[in-house]
Amino acid sequence: MVELEAVDVAVDGVPVLTGLDWTIRAGERWVIVGPNGSGKTTLLRLLSSWLRPWSGRAVVLGETLGRTDMRALRRRVGYTSQALTDLLRPTMTPHEVVLAAPNGALETWWHAYGDDQHADASAQLRLFGIDAETEHRPLRTLSSGERQRVLLARAFTGRPGIVILDEPTAGLDVGGREDLLRRLDAAADTTAAPLVLVTHHLEEIPAAFDRVVLLDGGRIVGLGPVASLLTSQRLSDLYGVALDVACRDGRWSAVAAG
Repeated sequence: MVELEAVDVAVDGVPVLTGLDWTIRAGERWVIVGPNGSGKTTLLRLLSSWLRPWSGRAVVLGETLGRTDMRALRRRVGYTSQALTDLLRPTMTPHEVVLAAPNGALETWWHAYGDDQHADASAQLRLFGIDAETEHRPLRTLSSGERQRVLLARAFTGRPGIVILDEPTAGLDVGGREDLLRRLDAAADTTAAPLVLVTHHLEEIPAAFDRVVLLDGGRIVGLGPVASLLTSQRLSDLYGVALDVACRDGRWSAVAAG
């Protein structure tokens, strides 16, 4: 589904990612962790076809980035991030946000939609806990948790070939976070598309995600099963502070050692 070979990425001429080699296969669930400034969001923008490599080879869903219509490719990618949220018109409704997703659009007025597409948008919103009344309210009237649910519904709409999630629980309280993680785990069970998630906090890793990329200074410094890489020693080295890392019932945590 994704092949990165010796990929370098620059933003405004400044190198951000260097020498990336990574393969993502159907059905895999990956989480990306690393310090602030390590390049996590830039890597997601590459995978979601909003950036192209400076050098190397990057193939997403069979298309080579830089040699394909990036706008057409984005229609096949489920993507959510704060940057995407900021682009949405605050008077849009959740129904409109999700309805536009399969076209990779930020508005609905550029395309015509049939009854089946409207029904699919509503059904997807229900899966993420958005009821019929909330579905037709302006985004600006929704809570942070409700907006995050809408964005997750959008990311999974239209049978995407890959789903990419940039800090989907950021800014939520504990109750909102746990509800969203439960819904995300349930959604992961319904798709064969690979999922890739970025988080700053180990406790925000859904139980379904069993592979990890450790990113530091724009380079991949670890790649593989979470059980092998999310260790106290590896993460202490990654973040430059002594940490105790633990896993209980599939959920991870990290606290300062001492």
